[in-house]
Amino acid sequence: MGASLYDPINVYKCQGPDIGVVDGPFEYLTIAGVKLPLPFTTRMTVVRLSNDDLFVHSPIKFAATLAEELRNLGRIRHLVSPNQFHYAHIGEWSKVFPEAITWASPRVRQRALARHADVTFTRDLEIKPPEAWRQDIDQMLFPGGYFKEFIFFH
Repeated sequence: MGASLYDPINVYKCQGPDIGVVDGPFEYLTIAGVKLPLPFTTRMTVVRLSNDDLFVHSPIKFAATLAEELRNLGRIRHLVSPNQFHYAHIGEWSKVFPEAITWASPRVRQRALARHADVTFTRDLEIKPPEAWRQDIDQMLFPGGYFKEFIFFH
């Protein structure tokens, strides 16, 4: 039995008022330059804020057709890394949407640098939500020892 994706991929799927998910292609874990044969699925969440800006949580691999679909929902303004592992495609999205703010979670800058990832973060997530989404989304930092993750509530 092989792995399967949540079809369709690279298509916005509305989950409720102003919130949806996009399932992406398989990714493969790479350790010390070796791509392991362990595929895992990817998914990002998109929240339309009350000012029509889009909050994109854990962006998946960039696809032009998906970007166009999201443009129809609002302005892509926030590209968010919730933890030190979910940042790999923020750089791709920020090149197409240079006006978007790229948000760093704890330790993500160091990990991206160590992995030579082509990404630049413009702001750091803090305990309190920034003014940009405070009216629409609450957040908290879940402290898990080495692994820390921001959790968002819409």
